[in-house]
Amino acid sequence: MNRKTILRIALGSLLGAVGTWGAQAALTFNNTVTGEVLDLSHGLPEGRDTPAVKTFLETGNNPYNENASCLPVGAEIFLSACSGCHGHVAEGKIGPGLNDDYWTYPKNTTDKGLFETVFGGAQGQMGPQYGSLSLNDILLVMAWVRHVYTGPPGGAEWLSEDQRRAFKPYSSARVETAQAPAEPGQCRAAVN
Repeated sequence: MNRKTILRIALGSLLGAVGTWGAQAALTFNNTVTGEVLDLSHGLPEGRDTPAVKTFLETGNNPYNENASCLPVGAEIFLSACSGCHGHVAEGKIGPGLNDDYWTYPKNTTDKGLFETVFGGAQGQMGPQYGSLSLNDILLVMAWVRHVYTGPPGGAEWLSEDQRRAFKPYSSARVETAQAPAEPGQCRAAVN
């Protein structure tokens, strides 16, 4: 890394730490490839004020994980925005599979890490999604990706202990049971 890049990363980290960078996140979010602090204010204006986004920005944990009433919303967004590269059930196509134990970027085993990769992009053809998906939409997509995980629950860092005990690896042959619909506004997708 050259001196200019190191200075930019250091300055971005400092600004992020004092809370002047991004969408009022308690955590600092970093680009998966460069390590630079992500400016969450570059994201779409819709979907920033949901309770889920506020919780996520404070904790780094996605409250939509295994929320059965929100999974259909995440599935629809995934099918329209992600499946062309990652496959209909995240099995991988021209982009890597997202439903198994292998992560191109190991930090993606955490919700914070996966968010950073989706929001800020990665290497190859995975560009930043902050101009296409709202912060809330990203969380909904992430919950769907976590739901279609086919590996053992012990490797699913994103699940709580209770969720890990109840988790059944995804199988397209398994019939998903209908769940109660989400409360109004609970897991809304941004309208573009």
